[in-house]
Amino acid sequence: MRMELRVCKHCYNGEHGNERKTAVSRDMVGCAERIREYKDLIGIDALYITHVEEGDTGGAEALPAIVASIENNQIQLSDTQLVMEDEEGNMLVYPEPEDILDVLTRNIDQIADQTRQDVTVELSSEAAELM
Repeated sequence: MRMELRVCKHCYNGEHGNERKTAVSRDMVGCAERIREYKDLIGIDALYITHVEEGDTGGAEALPAIVASIENNQIQLSDTQLVMEDEEGNMLVYPEPEDILDVLTRNIDQIADQTRQDVTVELSSEAAELM
């Protein structure tokens, strides 16, 4: 299995002025980094973390899936998403922060079951509210 977490670079860096988005983006990246450290324990082949620039076409760096929606009769590309590809090439895409955090924390729970090391990632209160 391969995974790619895409986060808005500006949200992550706090440039949008939305503290909640910044905290949640940083939590997602923190979880993904922890999973990447221990990916072999739970059968993940690769985990990519991509910081998407505004205007990028979905930010696909490693896995060719892009999430779009229609708002006010215009196509909007999702800049924050988690893409997963299984061994058969099936793609799962999670565009909602709540779902992304849920998937990432479940992977951390699986890792915790496989090791005696502390793999806990301290989530912000903003991320905790989403879950």
